[in-house]
Amino acid sequence: MIIGVGIDVAEIDRFDDALRRTPGMADRLFVERELTLPSGERRGIASLAARFAAKEALAKALGAPGGLRWTDAEVLTEASGQPRLSVRGTVAARAAELGVRAWHVSLSHDAGVASAVVIAEG
Repeated sequence: MIIGVGIDVAEIDRFDDALRRTPGMADRLFVERELTLPSGERRGIASLAARFAAKEALAKALGAPGGLRWTDAEVLTEASGQPRLSVRGTVAARAAELGVRAWHVSLSHDAGVASAVVIAEG
C-alpha cells in the first residue's frame, strides 16, 4: 500500500549559490557519505541538488511534519547506481508512525534542474 508520494525540484544554479553563500549549509543538509563519491572526490552540485530534492520529496511523502532533521535521511547509491534511502532518528520515527516499510526513490537532473520522486510504501 502506498502511504505517501512526494516530488520536488531544485534549480541547480540557485542551490549552488545558496551553498556558496551559506557556510556550513552542506553539513546541515547532508551526511559525509552524501557529499563524496566512493572514490573520495567531492560529489557534483547537480547530484547534491538531486539529493536535496529527494529529502524535500521524502518530507512531503511523510506529510511534511515539522521537526524532521535533514541528516536523518540519507540518499545512498547502490553498486548498480540506483539511489536508495536510509532513514533514522526523526525521519524513521515519523515513518514508523505511518507504517512505512519500504522506500522508492528516483533522482534526475537535466537542463539546470534537479528532481526527485519518493514513494513511501507500507
